[in-house]
Amino acid sequence: MPTVDAQALGRRTTSGRIKMLLVLAVCAAPVVASYLTYFVIRPEGRTNYSTLILPTRPLPDALPVRDLQGASVVAKSLRGQWLLISVGSGACDAACDRRLFVQRQWREMMGRDRDRVDRVWLIDDDLPVKPELLAALGRGEAAHVLRVPRADLARWLEPEKGQALEDHLYIVDPMGEWMMRTPRDPDPMRLKRDLERLLRASAGWDTAGR
Repeated sequence: MPTVDAQALGRRTTSGRIKMLLVLAVCAAPVVASYLTYFVIRPEGRTNYSTLILPTRPLPDALPVRDLQGASVVAKSLRGQWLLISVGSGACDAACDRRLFVQRQWREMMGRDRDRVDRVWLIDDDLPVKPELLAALGRGEAAHVLRVPRADLARWLEPEKGQALEDHLYIVDPMGEWMMRTPRDPDPMRLKRDLERLLRASAGWDTAGR
């Protein structure tokens, strides 16, 4: 009976893994290059208002996402659009209301590029949402309102040191990579400039719609 050459098999396995990593690197290269070009290589005397996350963090396929009726939602179904993510309790206090307002205004300020951007509110508990708030979120281009346990969110998104998870808005690119975090109580106009740069930098590989 022929025997398997363990060393040859090991070499083939290693070679296959290297090829797979090279393919992934080639696919990700345009995205990484666009961010680096606009935010690192070409500073042009400007600084980012929001914090660029490098390396980026991929949306976990196993993230336990549910809709408000309790049905499971496949996490990767959120990919394909830029995401403006807000995190907080279903009770939604005044600070939460402001973040959702800024989130909505920020998207609208993108003009014709707003169709490349989705609003997402990730609720980290099981508290009910006020009907009037849901009605407001459903006007125009409705926001995605979903529930994800806080512990699971904290393994993907991370606040600035000394801040809480709900203190920021989080920007996720169309490939599902978390790549930017806004300051606490952000200024909408300064945020607008950050998002304009992102959309301009990604125009070569991103279009509206999933």
